Amino acid sequence: MEKTWRWFGRKDKITLDMLRQIGVEGIVTALHDVPNGEIWTEEAILDLKSYIESYGLRWSVVESLPVCEAIKYAGPERDELIEKYKVSLANLGKCGIRTVCYNFMPVIDWIRTDLRHPWADGSSSLYFDRVRFAYFDLKILAREGAEADYSPEVLAKVEALDRTITEAEKDELIDSIIVKTQGFVNGNIREGDKAPVSIFRRLLAQYEGIDREQLRENMRYFLAAVMPACEQYGVDMCVHPDDPPFQVLGLPRIVTSEEDIAWFLEAVDNPHNGLTFCAGSLSAGAHNDVVKMARRFASRTHFVHLRSCEILPDGNFIEASHLGGRADLVELIRIFERENPSLPMRVDHGRTMLGDEKMGYNAGYSFHGRMLALGQVDGMMAVVKNELQKQIIL
Repeated sequence: MEKTWRWFGRKDKITLDMLRQIGVEGIVTALHDVPNGEIWTEEAILDLKSYIESYGLRWSVVESLPVCEAIKYAGPERDELIEKYKVSLANLGKCGIRTVCYNFMPVIDWIRTDLRHPWADGSSSLYFDRVRFAYFDLKILAREGAEADYSPEVLAKVEALDRTITEAEKDELIDSIIVKTQGFVNGNIREGDKAPVSIFRRLLAQYEGIDREQLRENMRYFLAAVMPACEQYGVDMCVHPDDPPFQVLGLPRIVTSEEDIAWFLEAVDNPHNGLTFCAGSLSAGAHNDVVKMARRFASRTHFVHLRSCEILPDGNFIEASHLGGRADLVELIRIFERENPSLPMRVDHGRTMLGDEKMGYNAGYSFHGRMLALGQVDGMMAVVKNELQKQIIL
């Protein structure tokens, strides 16, 4: 598979020269300065593409061309926004960029409660604590009817936490859940916004009355509308699974399981409608057999995120070493190398280590931690390639 790296543009503290030196082949990026819903022009695309190519790299994947909330909840401006989206897809295709990763998660992208959960070796990982997340939902967000979404045991632990949690810890929860993990991804809330909880409540309110079936229909409508542009310009769309892959905050999430993935692939049965196979997101759900899903959906996978989660006995999960966790990355590499050896792959999140914490990197997107992960995955890929070559010879 092609070794790619998520890079956040010219302002990224991790430079393309650094990436070239550690064996990166392709870049995963976006026009981060273009507001959501606006057209990506050919001029802007070619400018960034040329800059990337000047370092001997290629722009392999767009991650992401954001799907505006009004498309997801079917607001009155939906069709206008979809038309702009189609123009951006066409412009990407004309410029030779043909893989677009996106998501269809309402309001909130990936969710963690702790951005630096310590390991014994002094490094840290992203972490999800169910009780602390419930505390945010019940006590900080104060979402109406939220109590019904949690077990009596979790509710009791939330009450106990309420007696000891500090104001600083509350602020850190807000920062982790709806600011630091969101601002650089979808732009709904950015660092420096005043009253982020109030902004977040208003965003949630847009989805009142939108249930799972309605959100599915809105996704089908969107995909059916953009497929003609994808066919004309040779662009593959690949949706990212919901992270974590279960319902949160009363919002419907519709890319959480094998059944969900089969549904949207069949609902718009077009080879340009595909999947970003994120092993990390999928392995955070105990209901998901990640290897089985890879075998089933390999032919419709256009992009791979390789990382792994470990689910703990209390239902919390931590982002594990790329050599560990429940995703079985070696077997996933075997599956995808057999299906399509040119498939773009990135190692996704990495540990914070060796001074990464001092550099101001986006949460989960360290340099040293991802470099270690890339080295680990590169080694696994070399072993698998050797296996497959021996099978051909025999």
